[in-house]
Amino acid sequence: MNTQFERTGALTELSSYPSWAQDLVHACEETKRKVVNHELWGLMMENRLHAASTRDFMVGIWPVIERFPAYMALNLLKTQYGRSPGDNLARRWLVRNIRVEQNHAEYWLDWAEAAAISRDEVLHGRPPHGTGALPDWCEQVSTKASLAAGMIATNYAVEGATGEWSQKVFESPYKEAFAAESRGKGLRWLQLHAAYDDTHPWEALEIVCTLMGTAPTPAEVAYLGECVRRSYVSMQITLDRCLDVRQDPWSVSEAAA
Repeated sequence: MNTQFERTGALTELSSYPSWAQDLVHACEETKRKVVNHELWGLMMENRLHAASTRDFMVGIWPVIERFPAYMALNLLKTQYGRSPGDNLARRWLVRNIRVEQNHAEYWLDWAEAAAISRDEVLHGRPPHGTGALPDWCEQVSTKASLAAGMIATNYAVEGATGEWSQKVFESPYKEAFAAESRGKGLRWLQLHAAYDDTHPWEALEIVCTLMGTAPTPAEVAYLGECVRRSYVSMQITLDRCLDVRQDPWSVSEAAA
């Protein structure tokens, strides 16, 4: 039986992918919603996010932003050109997009500065306790897991949820709090992720399906699902710790200083 996958439908239609992938996406949706609908985004969209939480968000998420090209490079090391169509597809895609992610680090620093958080604070400030959940998981899965697991955890799950919350925030009154002359540069990261990542996670899903084929074992599918859910849970934990400054007195005192 031929189990090779080659997409024939539209990239952004879930029905274009094998049934196992469709089931995986549906099974993880509830966990993903907890990230996309997190309380922090509501406060940000309404321009009610506390200054200390803004600081903790910019500093706490920075390790993931800074390391994201490295996660992709670690997954690139797992590829071997000519070994399989999935390897070839992953190799081309990762090489092309690593440089793009490097630019995103600079855009994040621009956003922080526009939000009154200095570059020095983002680069050298102490992240809130507990925000290491997401970068630690991304590092682990990109280093030690399979190529399919590394890409579904980072490029599909993390980038997919990020694209959705970015779109919500960018289309909200949040940007009105920024001066018109600094809005373009300051919100470039947010704008790019609100649009650019609409297709990025779908491309990652296509690569994963090409690597796994149409009939992976139930154990393989279950593991990939666990990787996706762990990415979402790690994102939620990180956001919780950026928001709950009451449990981290240092964050409040440092931001005030």
